[in-house]
Amino acid sequence: MRLGKKIEQLLEEFSTLKGKSKSELIKEALLEYIEAHFISNNPFEMGKDLFGKYGSGKTDNSITYKRKIKEKINEKYTH
Repeated sequence: MRLGKKIEQLLEEFSTLKGKSKSELIKEALLEYIEAHFISNNPFEMGKDLFGKYGSGKTDNSITYKRKIKEKINEKYTH
């Protein structure tokens, strides 16, 4: 991989400061970048903090929906 002089200089200084090889620092940086921008950007991860945020608090909606629909229909047509 080719780096510009400025990046190469900064990497050299950072490598010395951290006591790690330049290759090791680049591998760590790439892994962090990939995890932040690729792995965690699947649809579930992107919306995870929103799921249930505005929920009704009713946890049985998916189980009792047929009964609730029948009740609504009966209410509408029994008047």
